[in-house]
Amino acid sequence: MISADDLAVDWIAAWNAHDLPLILSHYSDEVVFVSPASTRFTGDPTGRVVGKAALADYWQRALERVPDLKFTLLAVYRGPESVAIRYHSSRTGAEVVETLRFGPEGQVVEASAYYE
Repeated sequence: MISADDLAVDWIAAWNAHDLPLILSHYSDEVVFVSPASTRFTGDPTGRVVGKAALADYWQRALERVPDLKFTLLAVYRGPESVAIRYHSSRTGAEVVETLRFGPEGQVVEASAYYE
């Protein structure tokens, strides 16, 4: 499996390139993503986005809405079968932490975003 630092660098680069297929390549088909920001696009007050197809739809709309979105990697934290990526978002000017939990195939099965 790729190192946590290399994964974070690749993940940030995919976002900064606005390369949705590359971003999604990190996630399993059954991924569950939770973010308070998702409610703007999904209407779901729980912030849950379930499945890669729904996540692709959400992120496609988000990328279209913020065409100059850029992330700056600040730190990477390792956990059991998981990584937390702390970054600065150009959209809000705030720091964000995203946690990624990996399944047995090495893809993200659960992810959560936390905003400053």
